[in-house]
Amino acid sequence: MTDQQINAAIHAALGNPMGCPRCSEPECAYNSGLNYCDDLNAMHEAERTLTHYGQIHAYVNYLQNRDDGHTHLLLLETHITARQRAEAFLRTLGKWEEKE
Repeated sequence: MTDQQINAAIHAALGNPMGCPRCSEPECAYNSGLNYCDDLNAMHEAERTLTHYGQIHAYVNYLQNRDDGHTHLLLLETHITARQRAEAFLRTLGKWEEKE
């Protein structure tokens, strides 16, 4: 997913869908808003919406087992990027779309 698609998907998942009145393209400039892929504060706000134990457990699991081939210890891991958090957030909610 592109950063724009990720941002739009998170906005929609949080009940604040982004939408251009003229088109349905997530890359449209009208669809500007919080940039979850670059803003850790925005991602922290999104993370706070994960309130069920199963969601939190899944989210932590996705962060620990990222696609870089390593299992990470979150207590020692302070450099998880906003984009990595955004991907884990969408995977947790079942909203992640793989590239075709």
